[in-house]
Amino acid sequence: VLDYIGLRLGMLIGVSIWTVASVSHGWMSGFLGFAAARGLLGFGEGVTFPGGLRTAVESLPASRRARAIALSFSGGTLGGAAASYIAVPLGLKYGWRTAFAITGAFGIAWLALWAVVARPPFLPKVEKKSTKLTPPNLSERRLWALVFSYALPAIAPGPILTLLSLYLIQGLGVSQAALRTLLLVPPLAWGLGYFFWGWIADRYAHNNRRPVGLFLLLTACSLVLGTATWTTSIAITIGIMSWANFIGGGFQMVALKVGSYSFPREQAAMMTGIASGSWALVNYILLQFLGPLFNQHRYADAFWMIALCPVVGVLAWLFLSRDRSTTEARYDRPVGT
Repeated sequence: VLDYIGLRLGMLIGVSIWTVASVSHGWMSGFLGFAAARGLLGFGEGVTFPGGLRTAVESLPASRRARAIALSFSGGTLGGAAASYIAVPLGLKYGWRTAFAITGAFGIAWLALWAVVARPPFLPKVEKKSTKLTPPNLSERRLWALVFSYALPAIAPGPILTLLSLYLIQGLGVSQAALRTLLLVPPLAWGLGYFFWGWIADRYAHNNRRPVGLFLLLTACSLVLGTATWTTSIAITIGIMSWANFIGGGFQMVALKVGSYSFPREQAAMMTGIASGSWALVNYILLQFLGPLFNQHRYADAFWMIALCPVVGVLAWLFLSRDRSTTEARYDRPVGT
């Protein structure tokens, strides 16, 4: 939709949906209403990742885009880390309904700011748009190369942020009172990974559609997560989880940088939507297996399952990204050039 109707209007619509959904939580009094509000919130929030990459494409040269994408994506990790320090005190003092209303106010402020900056000289006067609204072509090899280079290799932060508190409490005996500070570190490492590996991608994957060495380095580093149960040290455990998030952010930045050489500029947002959507789907599927393992206290099996996902994904990417057809190769340049 962003590629078809344009970045300016598309972001206004998406964040407006998010803002209304956020405020609507405070009006709900039952489970179904609250669940509907959460679903609408997620639907609106889906605009952020495609919008972030499309903004980088429209506003910056190819040599700086990975770092711009890192800046955009880091909002989610930094926001998640800061949420407990903002929303919890507001909820305790003014009630949880007021806390949701205040988050809606942030959305309104963002819309006002976007209306000012989403124009020259920050964005070009005329956007390059898709001529028609078309869904992703599931028969294209480049689509599946993007999915396997992103969804499986970068998956670790999803289940880690979902299940880490359970492991700390059940596996290591950490008190709930100590969780807030401990759980702050892995999201920050995820955001740091965006910036560091975004810089690496801009420097070493510039004009390189197949940085095999970079993917293999990240894959080797991701295996550290499998050793998480080899220690009972809380500090080392948090360090391992933070490292896995740091590497996961790296996979995201490198995969999007590489993907930008396979898709034309007018499909930049769709490309990111494919990557982010497939990541969310893999996260959901993986949790169906990790949940029972955690219930059985088979933590080592669970962490190794997550750690081996990049191996599977990168091997699939190596196969899918070789010897592309002439049709796909014509896009072998940075998105936006």
